[in-house]
Amino acid sequence: MAIPSDRTAEPGSARNRVDSRISTTGHSDGRVLRNAIFAAAAVLCTGGFGLLRAQTLRVIPDHTLVDESATIRASGLQPNERIVISAELTDGGGERWMSQAQFIADAQGNVDTSAQAPVGGSYKEVSAMGLVWSMMPADKKAGAYRAMRIGAAQAIEFALLRDGKQAFSAELQQAILADGVQRVILNEQGLHGILFLPAANGRHPGVLVLGGSEGGMPLERAAWLADRGYAALALAYFRYEDLPRDLEAIPLEYFQRALNWMVRRPEIESDRIAVMGGSRGGELALQLGSMFPQIRAVVAYVPANTLHAACCGSTKVPYAWTWQGTPLAYISLRTRQQPEVVMRATIPVERIHGPVLMISAEDDHVWNSSEMADDVVGRLKSTHFAYSVENLKYPHAGHAAGRPEIVPTWRGEVTHPVSGQEMDLGGSAKGDAESSVDAIPKVLGFLKRNLQDLTAQP
Repeated sequence: MAIPSDRTAEPGSARNRVDSRISTTGHSDGRVLRNAIFAAAAVLCTGGFGLLRAQTLRVIPDHTLVDESATIRASGLQPNERIVISAELTDGGGERWMSQAQFIADAQGNVDTSAQAPVGGSYKEVSAMGLVWSMMPADKKAGAYRAMRIGAAQAIEFALLRDGKQAFSAELQQAILADGVQRVILNEQGLHGILFLPAANGRHPGVLVLGGSEGGMPLERAAWLADRGYAALALAYFRYEDLPRDLEAIPLEYFQRALNWMVRRPEIESDRIAVMGGSRGGELALQLGSMFPQIRAVVAYVPANTLHAACCGSTKVPYAWTWQGTPLAYISLRTRQQPEVVMRATIPVERIHGPVLMISAEDDHVWNSSEMADDVVGRLKSTHFAYSVENLKYPHAGHAAGRPEIVPTWRGEVTHPVSGQEMDLGGSAKGDAESSVDAIPKVLGFLKRNLQDLTAQP
């Protein structure tokens, strides 16, 4: 549903004042006077004499995908006038989030969030979407922003306040899913997933998308990739329907079957498949890339360089992964300082059949993703890896580094959905937001170079 985003409220506008003055004028003379005054007002509002300005608050563009920036602009203000712009949304969990920032209009009476830093408020730097990522929950018990359901649009309301009173409002509609993206349910061979297909017909590069220790289906990231031209399979591998309840003893043959299913799909370029995962899913993405030649590129968010133990509740066995019925070596809190154990559990990333991109955080409080990603880079360089490898490191980001969405990034203590324990992801709201804004185009550029551009070659 389209909702106008440039809604102005001008109860004391020039037009209202003109109407009140001519209401007592004769019918014929009134029309002449009305037309003359409107003509003069039109000249003045265009800046002809610099006395009147068309005042408004706008969001440009007012409909975006969740990974895109928009600019909030106010115009028609007095030069150097101090105003406040506020923002509010209700997230997918029904929590209200709010922010506000003070700005000083420039010499032309304009405010532009993409070019001007606020002089006070929720954030301090020049940031087109600062009013969005700096939002705080109205209820301080809220732990983190929760995404809207797939296919729904999120409305963000902006208001311009002058002397503490709302003068104008505007709205931004953020969508997680682009128009025309289709979904195919995968529920065969014991597999559970949803394949997101781009709106354009034809065959597309494919991406296998994996979640982390939260389990379930990684829908948002797969939807994002489909928005950008990839056939993305969101694959659940535990904590979903009849799959294992915990991340333990997961057979890697499960992912091999999923890859084979993707290869057979007529919508997917079978020789242009990547894998993407975050956290434990990043660990898994590197491991799968080292095993299966169908995978031609790897994107790993805050990954580990070694296989880790089962997670995160009262697991029956200590290992997370198996292959051909045999548990794979792993490290745990108890053994991570033992060199021989670490050596056996290290992922043989040099066997990956394509380029590798990692996104890591130097303020990660879950595990040291920055150092572990650096270890992957070092191992690949020492083995003369034939493909490109890059680690995008963000100094002030936490375990949520680089997420492909521009939404409120403040987090309190969050509860792990499996273990029920409180978690500190690390990072600052600003650091996480900056990592997303920087990483989004770089991840898409990496996939385009290594998947899409290759499909265009003869």
